[in-house]
Amino acid sequence: MLMFQTHCYDSWLGGAARTSTFELTSQFGGTLPAPLFLFLAGISFALVTDRMRKKNISANQIAVTTIRRGAEILGFGLLFRVQEFLLGQPGAPWTDLLRVDVLNIIGVSMMLMGVACRLTSTRRSGAILAAAVAVLIAVATPPLWTTHRPRFLPWYLESYINGVHIFDKPQAWLFPLFPWAAFAFAGLAAGWAIVGGWPKKRRFWFLGFAAAGVAMYVLAMRLDANPIHIYAVYDFWHSSPNFWLARTGVIFVLVGVSYAWCEWGLGARGFRPLLQLGKTSLLVYWVHIEFVYGRFSILPKRAETIPQATAGLIVIFLCMLALSVARTGFKNGPPEIFDRLPWRMGRPFQAGEARSR
Repeated sequence: MLMFQTHCYDSWLGGAARTSTFELTSQFGGTLPAPLFLFLAGISFALVTDRMRKKNISANQIAVTTIRRGAEILGFGLLFRVQEFLLGQPGAPWTDLLRVDVLNIIGVSMMLMGVACRLTSTRRSGAILAAAVAVLIAVATPPLWTTHRPRFLPWYLESYINGVHIFDKPQAWLFPLFPWAAFAFAGLAAGWAIVGGWPKKRRFWFLGFAAAGVAMYVLAMRLDANPIHIYAVYDFWHSSPNFWLARTGVIFVLVGVSYAWCEWGLGARGFRPLLQLGKTSLLVYWVHIEFVYGRFSILPKRAETIPQATAGLIVIFLCMLALSVARTGFKNGPPEIFDRLPWRMGRPFQAGEARSR
């Protein structure tokens, strides 16, 4: 939802609306979707790896499977760049084919997490290693962006380190390993904690996540306010470990809120569109881009008022939800989104439906 609103308002708002407080707030919310995608990729990685370990699959096979999946996502990212390049003709430069976007870095991060999981054999050691790697990536980001750039690499490889692309300095709108992979490893550490036994024994475990998130955010703000900095160049909003820590804190809070929402909130009582979209996040990401930013934009770009752009956002949301439902299909009964609608509540399971629900 944060991604949809950020992209829609950025693409469609025009005139005075582009400099309004509303637009600024929308773009501020847009700083969270990419970290959330990477963080959730880390959590999913821990869940999948733990499931394979319980099936006594060998460590080498787990590594091969997970690294291959990361390579697959990277391939999708490169394919997406080809699509954007072709649809952007005649104006798109060939260098856009090698731009480091969010799908690219999710794929590379998953491959690195596959290596990390091969080096550990328990949940605890996996969580410790993942947390250490996340911190190391965040701490190493500022010098790799400024004083210790790997200039000896070709620009398309250096871009995976710091997002320099074809420019003379790293670009904040790209997604290099430093610092973005740190969110994936933070998610991996959180995922190992979630699959452990203590969440099942303690129903209010999510409060610990939320409290840890608040503590991270407060610590980040205090460190930023400290006049003593260890880096030659300090840029809070782009490369600082403090900004990474603050955003990770917000994500931890959202993990707690999400659990409470699904356990006791509206998510436990009825319509679940966000869970449905989450099942096909790659698909809806890929498709919505073309209908918001691409040649097939459903509204004129940079020409709409806030109400008009909001109407377009609602249309995009509903269309992507319909696409998601169509993608998951009705193979094992109606998708999750329909499970708790009033006329289905209390209905006995039919043959072929997943009783685990």
